[in-house]
Order: sequence, then C-alpha cells, then structure tokens
Amino acid sequence: MKTFEFLILGKNEAILTILLRLVNAYENWNAVGFNDENEAQKYFQNHKIDIVLLSSGIEDHIEKEFTSFCLKNQPDVEVIEHFGGGSGLLKSEIEHRLYLKGKN
Repeated sequence: MKTFEFLILGKNEAILTILLRLVNAYENWNAVGFNDENEAQKYFQNHKIDIVLLSSGIEDHIEKEFTSFCLKNQPDVEVIEHFGGGSGLLKSEIEHRLYLKGKN
C-alpha cells in the first residue's frame, strides 16, 4: 500500500500539532508540519509530497504564493485548504480528493 506524504503549513502551533497527530495516526499517511512558509518551501523542494494541507492563520497572498510554488514544482501535488471541522471531516476531505484524482 502506498504511503502518502503530507506537508502541513499553518500558523497556529496548537492546531498544527493536532493536524500532525491526526494525519500521522493513519497507517499509510506521513506528515511533517511547518509554521513558516520559507522552511516549508525548502522541505518541499527536497521531498516528494503527495498532499499539502493549508491550515489556519495563513495570509491570503501567502496561501496563493505557496500554492503556486507547490504546483509549479510538483504539478501532481494535491493542495487542500483545511480550517477545522474535526478529524472525520479532515479524513473525508483528503480521501475525497484522492478518489477524484484516482490516487486512492
């Protein structure tokens, strides 16, 4: 079974910690998290990422720039905005996106 690599970017440390715990709880999901977009970009450039989760606290222009950067460097990456709603919603959002792209 394929392991999906996640990069999570969010400015709220508490929420970022929760998202990392939730994503890493699934057997074939592996996540790293960043609260600084420059550090996230450096990591992204050196690793194959399947899914980017954008969490709360990111300014609109940073979100757009980071999304463009990700898609330019790894066109197959899935970028998902997630701003809350519980672990069930998070899993559903991710699985739905993977299903639509034929990756799951």
